[in-house]
Amino acid sequence: MAAANHSSPFYVALGRALEQRGTCIEDICPADDQVAGRVLHDYGAMFISADAVLPPPLCVFTNEDQVTRFQKAAGRAAATIGNAVIELQPAAMSALLRARATARAEGLEISPRDGAEAARRSYADTVRLWNSRFLPALDHWTRAQRLSAQQAERLRRLPIHQQVPEVLDLEQEGIFFSKDLSKSVLYSIAAPGTSQHIAMLAFDANEFLDQRVREILAHHGWFQTVLSDLPHFTFLGLEEKELPGRGLSSVAVAGQTFWIPDVN
Repeated sequence: MAAANHSSPFYVALGRALEQRGTCIEDICPADDQVAGRVLHDYGAMFISADAVLPPPLCVFTNEDQVTRFQKAAGRAAATIGNAVIELQPAAMSALLRARATARAEGLEISPRDGAEAARRSYADTVRLWNSRFLPALDHWTRAQRLSAQQAERLRRLPIHQQVPEVLDLEQEGIFFSKDLSKSVLYSIAAPGTSQHIAMLAFDANEFLDQRVREILAHHGWFQTVLSDLPHFTFLGLEEKELPGRGLSSVAVAGQTFWIPDVN
């Protein structure tokens, strides 16, 4: 990954936001941490969210205890939608329920994709999802003789925090770990400890293809911010017109608008 451009709109806006919280970019994302830097670019929109929510203090949580402490500090609210009990930060939940009420008044629905996992996740959840991509890909590339059995076993035995950068290095050689084995694993699933779902600021909606549903969610502060994840919405608690000033730029993909960190 190229060195961060700290004069880019996103980094300037992020620096201001972190200064107001009494911290700095280096505190949440050390310059020498390849994974943290990638996370900041891919999922960093949540770090410039409104004051009503608590962004994570780190780009990468490394254990369950860190996640538990953060989620307790942020607070969480629960709601039953369909057959699933979902949990989000209180401001995010209030906005989602308002959006859902607006949608239902128009004969539409906003419902969680894959049940409770559509919202809050634990550190263990992110490890399990990582393994759902990492382990099958490891087996595939071993069978394809791109990795030796010894290489695969060594990778399998590495601690999670060491697996991720090694996987990213292998992907530079075309050995991909996404579900379809054609692109980076981070376009398929978040690295353990990095998901916006851990921050309780993400919701995966079944109705993501419905333009009116996307408009309603955006009106209530929920935006698509992860290019590779179409059902995924991030609670920023901001109006759309505020997003460029927060260092985000709009990108259209398949007729949908994503607001991503402007790091150029």
